Amino acid sequence: MDKRAPKQPASRRLHDNAAYLAKRLGVGKSFDVIRLDLEYGGRAMALFMIDGFVKDDILHHLMKYLSRLEEHELKAHPLEKLLKTHLPYIEIGQTDDLEEAVAAVLAGPTALVVDGIERIILIDARTYPVRGPQEPDTERVVRGARDGFVETFVFNTALIRRRVRDPSLRMEYVQVARRSKTDICICYIEEIADPELVRRVRQSIAAIDTDGLVMAEKTVEEFISGRHWNPYPVVRYTERPDTAAAHLYEGHVLVIVDGSPSVIITPATFWHHLQHAEEYRNKPIVGAYLRLVRFLAVWASVFLLPLWYLFMTEPELLPGPLQFLGKAKLGDIPLFAQLFMIEVGMDMLRMAAIHTPSSLATALGLVAALMIGGIAVEVGLFSNEVILYFSVAAIGTFATPSYEMSLANRLVRIALLILSGLFGLFGYVLGITVWIIALARMSSFGIPYLWPFIPFSYRGMRDVLIRSPIPLKNRRPAVLHPRDPDR
Repeated sequence: MDKRAPKQPASRRLHDNAAYLAKRLGVGKSFDVIRLDLEYGGRAMALFMIDGFVKDDILHHLMKYLSRLEEHELKAHPLEKLLKTHLPYIEIGQTDDLEEAVAAVLAGPTALVVDGIERIILIDARTYPVRGPQEPDTERVVRGARDGFVETFVFNTALIRRRVRDPSLRMEYVQVARRSKTDICICYIEEIADPELVRRVRQSIAAIDTDGLVMAEKTVEEFISGRHWNPYPVVRYTERPDTAAAHLYEGHVLVIVDGSPSVIITPATFWHHLQHAEEYRNKPIVGAYLRLVRFLAVWASVFLLPLWYLFMTEPELLPGPLQFLGKAKLGDIPLFAQLFMIEVGMDMLRMAAIHTPSSLATALGLVAALMIGGIAVEVGLFSNEVILYFSVAAIGTFATPSYEMSLANRLVRIALLILSGLFGLFGYVLGITVWIIALARMSSFGIPYLWPFIPFSYRGMRDVLIRSPIPLKNRRPAVLHPRDPDR
């Protein structure tokens, strides 16, 4: 059910318009909502604004210009004269809908109500508290740009414009959610992106029907991606403007949400989540090596721990030279219980690290090292081999560039461990088979999730496995159906 307020036409009487705006905005009830009654050029006027959202110096200059008005200057066509002559400002607009004016004031612009004019003038002289563009913690590089997206909508679009000076770069503005009216931008290069993909993204965002986007981009993702109980992300996040620009040139569509430093990249396959900017900040052969090491780490994070448990419980599966892998001093607690406890314990440690103040982070690390390391082995809670193999799996988890992908892989690892504990080798193979089939059945805005592995594409798979030199990558990914396939 749509609960948006119906259109409320503006009146020619200042009293009616100002009374409606004052009531809807809560003037007198909220200390930060300001109503300023004025008189310039023989006409009564009123300004409505939110304290903290307006640039005082700009409004001060505009009020100085208005104070010079003579009464005869606003007798004929007052609206046109105000907009074109007496309000010298770039971002200025008008509306005849009082509800639209209310939404505008709550978003930051200032509403100017003038007696005798049945339109509201909107002056976009807003400012937001903002931090400086800093390098994202989760996407650091040794060499490269150090700027990153911030929580302010317009700043993020400017960072993209700075890198993509293509005249066909489009940034479509929409407001989503009935009460929060969150600003969202759909960003793409019109001469490259597939129009059908743009239509899908636009349609999925338009279908969002909720009171507010509580968690900004994460709430948007849950609405546009579907498959709510599937842990694997079908969109990719980035806080790096250079990464966002690179995907635009490939034919992707970006979704920028106000209040979030993360930009959504659509569509995104499984392999997109395993790429990192560091690979392209080195020579191609070095980047290819880093990518292969990262793939090994990711596969180890998913398969190594359940596989070692299988070898421990069924040592006959090991060939002769590898029999030493199936021998371990396990202690008094069953092996499955040890592995499950350390899995849950690592997640507890991760959550504790998130909530621990920076000044206490070192102390937490020492406690964790003592508790999970030496003391746990000495008392027989864990064996040395359990800690060793879990450490390798944990390193692979942290080596995964996408945080969302690493959490999904962790759940798969736990599922494989449970299946291996219940059904042995059959459960391990069955779990991997079901996992691959489930991923193969997924799609992201019509793009197969495992492409180019399933369906197979030689050129695409080569680019996934090997970091090719940029001069040789002269074709855009065919699966995106770009309008201009040549780079």
